Amino acid sequence: MTEYSSPLPRSPLLSVLRQIGNTAVTLLVTFIGLLAVTFIISRVVPIDPVTSILGERATNAQIEQTREALGLNDPLWQQFAIYLGDTLTGDLGTSIRTREPVLQEVARRFPATLELATLATVLGVLLGVPAGVIAATKPGSWFDQITRLIGLMGYSMPIFWLGLMGLLLFYGHLGWVGGPGRLDAVYQMSYDFDITPYSGMILLDTALNGRWDMFANAFSHIILPAGLLAYISMAYISRMTRSFMMNELGQEYITTARVKGMPEYRVIWVHALKNVMVPLITVVALSYAYLLEGAVLTETIFAWPGLGSYITDALMVADMPAVLGGTVVVGAAYIGLNMLSDLLYRLVDPRARA
Repeated sequence: MTEYSSPLPRSPLLSVLRQIGNTAVTLLVTFIGLLAVTFIISRVVPIDPVTSILGERATNAQIEQTREALGLNDPLWQQFAIYLGDTLTGDLGTSIRTREPVLQEVARRFPATLELATLATVLGVLLGVPAGVIAATKPGSWFDQITRLIGLMGYSMPIFWLGLMGLLLFYGHLGWVGGPGRLDAVYQMSYDFDITPYSGMILLDTALNGRWDMFANAFSHIILPAGLLAYISMAYISRMTRSFMMNELGQEYITTARVKGMPEYRVIWVHALKNVMVPLITVVALSYAYLLEGAVLTETIFAWPGLGSYITDALMVADMPAVLGGTVVVGAAYIGLNMLSDLLYRLVDPRARA
């Protein structure tokens, strides 16, 4: 009789290293693809960077000299290679408008957008997930109808109109919230000179510095734009949660659990919701990424000095290095959130770990 030896067990360390290597390669290829898209955009848009720098009255000699200095006369593959190398080393170019490195300007603006999007996403999850679960357990009820109506309104109403109406009502007439900007003028001066900026996020910095009066003022300014963005996020999250839960509640293991006499709250909030968490992580990550780059109108209406308003202002004056640098940062945030959601899959779903 021929004996067959069992295959050698795979080393856990090698498996982990292989997964890390695959993830790193995927991340690098995706980021290079993002840079290629931004490079193509910079060459396709009908904006001459030399004219933006020198103005329309520049002579032909000045234009040619500047094009040579910027490397615009080199072959496209060589220009992309230089652009790729600079970006991977952290050089996003110099802003035409301010003559400052784009990376420094983005680093100053991004915490404001991160703070706004994070608070909006937290509120959206805290409100959207329970609403979607309850609506799925009572299909056709008044609560389900209201949840679906709120979601439909969140998809239909323009965010700029909601922002203007919110300012008019809650700031102009009722005075319940702060106005545009992140702080009142007197607190802004104190923040600039008296506060240690640990993160650039005002709520966190003021709390760490023990300035609770400034924290309250900052909260009054952020709650309205964050609430509007949270409403948009909640509409999407509640709708998807309801759809996932209704599909899950029709599975056989749910019927079995109910027949065995398991309490209804445990069937819904433990077993069904646990299996919904994997697709729900993707929904929350996409919603968060959308708020990081899609809050342009909100930041414009509320004079919020974030990344969205920075890209918009740069686009208005044809400051392409700033526009492309901000776009690269937003794309990198998308990639990072996708990788984070992939890691969370492995924590939530044992099958993904296997």
